Amino acid sequence: MSNGGVFHIVFHEPRIPGNTGAAIRLAACTGATLHLIKPLGFDFSDAHLKRAGLDYHDLADLVIHDDIDAMFAALAPKRVWAFSGKSERSFADISYDEGDVLLFGCEPSGLPDSVLTDDRLAGIVRIPMQPGRRSLNLANSASIAVYEAWRQHDFAGGV
Repeated sequence: MSNGGVFHIVFHEPRIPGNTGAAIRLAACTGATLHLIKPLGFDFSDAHLKRAGLDYHDLADLVIHDDIDAMFAALAPKRVWAFSGKSERSFADISYDEGDVLLFGCEPSGLPDSVLTDDRLAGIVRIPMQPGRRSLNLANSASIAVYEAWRQHDFAGGV
């Protein structure tokens, strides 16, 4: 059950257990809530998931949704920012509100067009990188984004 952490990190249909494990640790360390949208490409007994972050599972707030509509319903009316290389708008140009949702696609394809065209999104943003590169690692992208949003709030609750 979500405790309404400062920010919400959402992985849409994640495939790589190590990335989700790292995101569990990220959520625990930042006070964010991690949301996973089914189907998941692994189960929670996966050794890579455990090694990457499940030792933090008692410290992290994790919510699993059956589909994207369930996620939107659970988090309404919060703003949902989709992260995609298909956008020209930098994630750093956003003034994040407490409780904003940071939505990321699966590895390796990112968010599908059906999500990127959803009118419930506040907007689509990208994390800048060098030209000709396909993408950052999913857990790294989530870390960059949640720390920028949290920084804008003076790392409230952090030490």
